[in-house]
Amino acid sequence: MKLSKVFVSAVLAGFAIGLGGGIFLSVESKVVGAALFTVGLFTVCTMGFHLFTGKVCYAFDNGADYALSLPVIWLGNLVGTGVTALLLRVTRVSGISERALSLCETKLADGALSLFCLGALCNVFIYIAVEGFKSIPHEPGKYLALVFGVMGFILLGTEHCVADMFYFWMAGAWSVRALICVLVITLGNCLGGVALPLARKYIK
Repeated sequence: MKLSKVFVSAVLAGFAIGLGGGIFLSVESKVVGAALFTVGLFTVCTMGFHLFTGKVCYAFDNGADYALSLPVIWLGNLVGTGVTALLLRVTRVSGISERALSLCETKLADGALSLFCLGALCNVFIYIAVEGFKSIPHEPGKYLALVFGVMGFILLGTEHCVADMFYFWMAGAWSVRALICVLVITLGNCLGGVALPLARKYIK
């Protein structure tokens, strides 16, 4: 696929994750919000969009062109989450930006090692979700994999770089510090995304 198409697909993936994040911010129950956040990954997986945290899990299964597309996907996800946040911020539901700001303040106050480790743990859940969707043969199992994977990473309090992009856009809290935090989380997502697949291959 041409990089231009990859970028557009990544924008759509970011938009979808933004929708999930918007729902999460809109409900009082964290458990309900975590379950409904799944709409983002459900959309990505069923429509074949390019999500960085999902695609990085298969970096070692594909060639150099695949690896080179990952930064393009990351940027596309950044744009897509920004579009979702922009649309929400000009509507009557813009009040959810206060909840986004609270989340962002927690992330900004955290240390780099914590963010990195939480990013790595997050993508273990993402790999469970995405690989489950790809490999489980029956429909209920595919969708349960998505639900459990997404709910797991949210309820544990781990860090998903694309979801965090949305929260920073929604809160209007981007800064040099915020960018550094998201980059550290991205590196953690990369480690978590490749560690479990490689471990699986080793024990087979």
